[in-house]
Amino acid sequence: MASAAAPAEDDGMDQFIEQFKGKKYKDGFNEDNWEEEFDKIPMFMKKAPEELDPMEHPQLACIQSILYDEDQSPEELAKTYKNEGNQYFKEKNYKKAVVSYTEGLKRKCTDVELSVILYTNRAAAQFYLGNNRSALSDVIAARKLKPNHLKAIIRGALCYIELKNYSSVIAWCDEGLQIEPKEKQLIELRAKADKQMRVEERNIRKAKLKEKKKRVQAEALLKAIQERKIKLFQPPELSSQNSDDEDDGKEDNSILKTLLNGVNAENGHVVHLDENGSLHWPVLFLYPEYEQMDFISAFHEDTRFTDHLSVMFGENLPPWDTEKKYEPDNLELYFEDEQTGGLFLVDPVYTLRQVLSHPRYVVKAGNPRIIVLVRGSSFCEDFIRKKSSRNLTHLN
Repeated sequence: MASAAAPAEDDGMDQFIEQFKGKKYKDGFNEDNWEEEFDKIPMFMKKAPEELDPMEHPQLACIQSILYDEDQSPEELAKTYKNEGNQYFKEKNYKKAVVSYTEGLKRKCTDVELSVILYTNRAAAQFYLGNNRSALSDVIAARKLKPNHLKAIIRGALCYIELKNYSSVIAWCDEGLQIEPKEKQLIELRAKADKQMRVEERNIRKAKLKEKKKRVQAEALLKAIQERKIKLFQPPELSSQNSDDEDDGKEDNSILKTLLNGVNAENGHVVHLDENGSLHWPVLFLYPEYEQMDFISAFHEDTRFTDHLSVMFGENLPPWDTEKKYEPDNLELYFEDEQTGGLFLVDPVYTLRQVLSHPRYVVKAGNPRIIVLVRGSSFCEDFIRKKSSRNLTHLN
């Protein structure tokens, strides 16, 4: 009996299968590529694509639409987002983990335990991103729902450590240790915070002592300057402030600020008082003829000018003195009156203290300044002539 004819709709399939007879399948899995090929199948993927393109991954897009179907209950959706966030967290993709946990919290499910986990897990992701304050906000929210949640307490203590709020670390650790007295991480965190707090307190005490010592030294310095009747130049804006602040006792502070913030203050070259009660000044010697200068960082107030000149212009004259005329016996010293612009001739045998105590001398920007000219030179005569229209006085 002849066999029944195959249905017409099967003819096409038979023909399709027939073409593979005698052909070897070349695109099958092998030991070299099976893991890579499996990772392309949604069911076996270890990691979701960074950007999901429905056209490129239609099966995965379909699975995602099922997982996040809005027809599901808030609890089911929140749990799905929690699991997704946990996977991102394991992959150390903390930013995406935060997004997933946030989406879970947006579902506002009634499962308190699940909400607590979402908050504490998001706190952990924020912590690893360095967002300590955001992480702290999350653990505080978790503890409002469940005050004795140990993970939230531990993560809160970790946040406070990073924020250097050691007293809060100790407080949170104590609360946690009441729940679990042998919790190793809390014991270690508390010990670390206690040590750091002691170090911080010691540093604060040292800073206060240093500040007090500095204030005492500054007051002694100002008193020494005032006793010598040395005047300090103050910019007009500070002078006007002093008139307003005098009743508040701030005048001395502004004077010291002007004195100790001179042009060389950054290098530590400021006036100071030694253990014997003597002042040492950073002094500028100006040579206008050659637009040069010398700087003496600590000129003892009882040292004579001639003592420094004999060193600066002794055997080795400065290279800019091409005419070799800056010899100690040829030099004249002057200081300029800040108010009138007049010159005062200084005898080289005078000490720095004698010059600074002169009624017309004003220390500017914390640095006493002396003008040095070559006696009888054409430049010296021209320089004095320009100044003589104002004033020229001998220091006596």
